[in-house]
Amino acid sequence: MRILHVDASASDTETSHTRRLSSELVERLIAANPRATVVYRDVATNQLPHVDMTIRQAWTPENSTDPKLAGTINRAKELVDELKEADVVVVGSPMYNFSVPSTLKAWIDHVSIAGQTFSYTAEGPQGLLTSKVYLVLSSGGIYSQGPFAANDYLSTYLQAIFRFLGVKDVEVIRAEGVAYGPEQDQAAMASAADRIETLTDTA
Repeated sequence: MRILHVDASASDTETSHTRRLSSELVERLIAANPRATVVYRDVATNQLPHVDMTIRQAWTPENSTDPKLAGTINRAKELVDELKEADVVVVGSPMYNFSVPSTLKAWIDHVSIAGQTFSYTAEGPQGLLTSKVYLVLSSGGIYSQGPFAANDYLSTYLQAIFRFLGVKDVEVIRAEGVAYGPEQDQAAMASAADRIETLTDTA
């Protein structure tokens, strides 16, 4: 099993809900699959540049040997290869202003490449990934249900983008309402940990 673990929280491990939970999930996956290998990418600490025209140029065959684009080409291929080669992808992301952190969006923009992770066909776009994806998410409020559910552009977007890229098996793990006080914070983390245990028992 090859695992790609992506963390996007701007907080450190001690204070980040998603860093702690995504690490727990990866540890349990490794325990169930001792020969698993892990590629870890922290897009908050090691931020990627926002996408510009050099990214598109990097994937154009006639530019493949352009020394001015060598760094961009190498980075682009490394990111895409990490994703394409992964059997399991674990993404840890908090909700920032109802959506994904900009650092995670930058990673998505680097790996969502026509001809690499999806293709255009006469019937429309076709995803090329076959991995399993775990989305480990946290939010200060509660967005999976209730009056603010319509504001959830975190889980809905991430599920949409991975399904666009061909992933059929997407599991969502949530720690919600963590800003509602210590008791709710603890309950949210316990609920997320229980879901991780349930999912990895059958992984």
